[in-house]
Amino acid sequence: MATGEQRQQERRRQRARQQELLPAEIPGKHPLQNRWALWFFKNDKSKMWQANLRLITKFNTVEDFWALYSHIQLASKLAAGCDYSLFKDGIEPMWEDSQNKRGGRWLITLAKQQRHTELDRFWLDTLLCLIGEMFDEYSDEVCGAVINIRAKGDKIAIWTREAENQEGRVYKEQLGLSQKVAIGYQAHADTATKSGSLAKTKFVV
Repeated sequence: MATGEQRQQERRRQRARQQELLPAEIPGKHPLQNRWALWFFKNDKSKMWQANLRLITKFNTVEDFWALYSHIQLASKLAAGCDYSLFKDGIEPMWEDSQNKRGGRWLITLAKQQRHTELDRFWLDTLLCLIGEMFDEYSDEVCGAVINIRAKGDKIAIWTREAENQEGRVYKEQLGLSQKVAIGYQAHADTATKSGSLAKTKFVV
């Protein structure tokens, strides 16, 4: 069990790593460990699901991430039914992708009123966790993240390759969530056969 001092040291170390992802003021670009792809989904019921999913762009440097982030609409401003997804290049944001199908998602469900207070911060912190490989030894297991904007309440989820892992605990610490906030893990196989709200939660942290 980590002591209070060890936890403080870990938080300081993580903050320092996040600081490295802030926009650089010196020339030259800073490469990321992985190349990432940003996707946008708009729910047009006249089209097939996959036709509503659009690749926006790919990037592999800190500076290109910030250039992209500053030009796209904030998640809190999207219409209900829209999603953003950020995934490692080569993995598509769908259950059927071979690198996703045996995995699942760590899910945060937000109340409607949090859209205007915490949603954008949580999503940006989630993106920084991804591109900064801040899941430590579990970073290779992480495929990407999805934010769902919905009328009843928004959701943010980290998608993983396997349905047995510990990224949720690290993710919760990175977002600075209190112990009272639960993050649940759902296997994609369960979510695919039931609606998201009814899918069985395998783990909770």
